[in-house]
Amino acid sequence: MLGIDSFSPYSVFISTIELFVNRLDSVESVLPYEYTAFDFCYDESEKRPSENLGQVLFGERIEPSPYKFSFKKNMECQSVCPKSYNTEKAEDKAKLEFLKKGMLLNYQHHWIVDNMPVTWCYDVEDNQKFCNPGFPIGCYVTDTGRAKDACVVNADFNDKDTFYIFNHVDITIFYHVVENEAAGARLVAAKLEPKSYKHTNWEKPDCTGPPMSLGNKFSGEIKIPYTYSVKFVEDKTIRWASRWDYILESMPHTNIQWFSIMNSLVIVLFLSGMVAMIMLRTLHKDIARYNQMDSVEEFGWKLVHGDVFRPPRKGMLLSVFLGSGTQIFIMTFVTLFFACLGFLSPANRGALMTCAVVLWVLLGTPAGYVAARYYKSFGGEKWKTNVLLTAFLCPGWVNEEINNSFELKVVFADFFVMNLILWGEGSSAAMPFGTLVAILALWFCISVPLTFIGAYFGFKKSGIEHPVRTNQIPRQIPEQSFYTKPLPGIVMGGILPFGCIFIQLFFILNSICGAPSSPADSQLFISWSTPSITSSLSCRLVDSPAPFFTSATP
Repeated sequence: MLGIDSFSPYSVFISTIELFVNRLDSVESVLPYEYTAFDFCYDESEKRPSENLGQVLFGERIEPSPYKFSFKKNMECQSVCPKSYNTEKAEDKAKLEFLKKGMLLNYQHHWIVDNMPVTWCYDVEDNQKFCNPGFPIGCYVTDTGRAKDACVVNADFNDKDTFYIFNHVDITIFYHVVENEAAGARLVAAKLEPKSYKHTNWEKPDCTGPPMSLGNKFSGEIKIPYTYSVKFVEDKTIRWASRWDYILESMPHTNIQWFSIMNSLVIVLFLSGMVAMIMLRTLHKDIARYNQMDSVEEFGWKLVHGDVFRPPRKGMLLSVFLGSGTQIFIMTFVTLFFACLGFLSPANRGALMTCAVVLWVLLGTPAGYVAARYYKSFGGEKWKTNVLLTAFLCPGWVNEEINNSFELKVVFADFFVMNLILWGEGSSAAMPFGTLVAILALWFCISVPLTFIGAYFGFKKSGIEHPVRTNQIPRQIPEQSFYTKPLPGIVMGGILPFGCIFIQLFFILNSICGAPSSPADSQLFISWSTPSITSSLSCRLVDSPAPFFTSATP
């Protein structure tokens, strides 16, 4: 709120609006970078805000900026700072080359005003408007004259083999006056339009003239002045509670998202019908045959009823994966459930990931309990190994030696290697050492002891009782057709889940790891639940024909 600070226990009049900058990322690169990595204008006097665990894990690095506004005070072509580069100096040349790389890979700024992303809205095909929660550093025109990325928005960007830097932004901040309260206003939207100007006098810029260009093979000295304009517009149509809607409603990919969800639901219905048809047909055929014949010879389902609950050969690994899967499933379900209820709003940056990590740590007890119960039902006796694997197998690396002993490899070894690579590249995605120690402390000091507690209660309980007795001697399995063997079964069982998941996975990862303008939490919940159901039905479908192929007399 402007005018009256609604977040303070006291009524304090404020009129200064701060603009914060976040990391820069690109769809053409997996490495995000901090704002200061590109040598933009920044404010050294301001202290950067603290970040929660989820923000750090996702590489968000929010910093104060030199862009300061006064409420309802419009400003035109204000100078921020100039940046000078001399290619004869190694340091300046490296900074300039890194800036060119950012424009070539279409790295995007992410600015924040009043905890809202500042969006860049522009017209696309069929008179539709697309709002992007970021805007590019600049763009590049190839040596053949083809304009890449944002260079298509301006016909003046036409020099071959040239970079164009967006060194000016026109910012528009929308607000509405609060009714029935003390004099004040609330910000409801923030938009900008990036532009490029080659200012002749950076001390008194006028924001006119040709664009700021930089030849790919440029050598010498160049000065890039950064400027901005800000305008305040009153908008009474946007409510405070729905001020994020203008971002979601204007994104064309939300239509694709609902189409993908409907496609997944159709696949789920198709698989459900197929599984039900196979089960009914098989049971009807066997029951009819049982009623017609007085022979005691077993056939159909009765051939395998004494082997259905036989302990698997890899019972240790199966029980461990069941326990870890239970932990991950409950964590995902509870996190998305809270998100759908609005407790994990996009305004609470990093809340989704923080909630997921905390839940995963606290859910060590059900993981240990489920793993211990199943392992005891399989007749296992190495309970210590089972507990250790449940606590360390999925987060760490485990090898099975020839003598069936398990050796715990370096904990989070793959994560450490990736983090070292990110450190070497100077990416903001690299986790700080302090956060790394905190994660390890949560794992070893909370998750592992809770896993041991769950396993203790699991082993104290009696094993799961099966409805039929298991035969002492395993039944010989007759020669199988090629499509009932493991590899074809894996392929057939994986095609339909993959067809359902591969589109959904993009939206799921974009919702979790992307900008706050990703699809709504309800869509994310459906995107997660439909592939889960599809996978389970596909496994049942692949397993359903087994009685047909095992009914032959060996």
